[in-house]
Amino acid sequence: MQEVIDKFPWPEQYAKRAFILWANNQGHTNNDPFRKYSIGAEVYGKPIYITAEERDRIYSTDLSKSPMLERQRDVFIFQCLTGCRVSDLYRLNKDSIGSDPRGIYIHYIPHKTIEDNPQTVKVYLNDKAQEILSKYRDKFKDTPDILPLISQQKYNDSIKEVFRACGIDRTVPVLNPVTGQTEHKSIADIASSHMARRTFVGNLYKKVKDPNLVGKLSGHKEGSRAFACYRDIEMT
Repeated sequence: MQEVIDKFPWPEQYAKRAFILWANNQGHTNNDPFRKYSIGAEVYGKPIYITAEERDRIYSTDLSKSPMLERQRDVFIFQCLTGCRVSDLYRLNKDSIGSDPRGIYIHYIPHKTIEDNPQTVKVYLNDKAQEILSKYRDKFKDTPDILPLISQQKYNDSIKEVFRACGIDRTVPVLNPVTGQTEHKSIADIASSHMARRTFVGNLYKKVKDPNLVGKLSGHKEGSRAFACYRDIEMT
């Protein structure tokens, strides 16, 4: 066990330790190879996200020669426009869509906070988000699905490919959460489903400057440490 764990870089040590703690708590093992290690708290930098202009550039890029990338691009843009966590995105279905005199919206209870603070998040869909749903309406007319979802890992891999195909590759400073050192990487290399959420929060916060409203639309708990990072967010 120890030899296997030592092969992994530090960022993965956190996941490994969490698994060992879970296994111990479940009574599956009493072995704790991390007992002699002291893993310090992670350091968080400012969230990196794409501008509204970059988001629209991704959406308008012709990816018809790669249908799979085109579909995952659409899913990513929909997530950028609704701000839901990927775990909630994958739970959305036709029952998650509603309408009232103000327009069409999605509504859901964030899975991450369902036990502590179950509140419904309601986000109205703009024209682009509605266009994406309309694009796949016929494909899923006989199912409860609304978006062409694939495994979350393949979705994250596809997002990186989409960024490169659309020429979104500017260099950004990234804080290594373990060493605390700044590293410079292409934004395409760090693009992921969580960047879609950051894009929603960051661009919305720049417009309204109201943390309560943004938190309500993004499903962040009041006083969330993660949400605090967005309050002085700036484009990098």
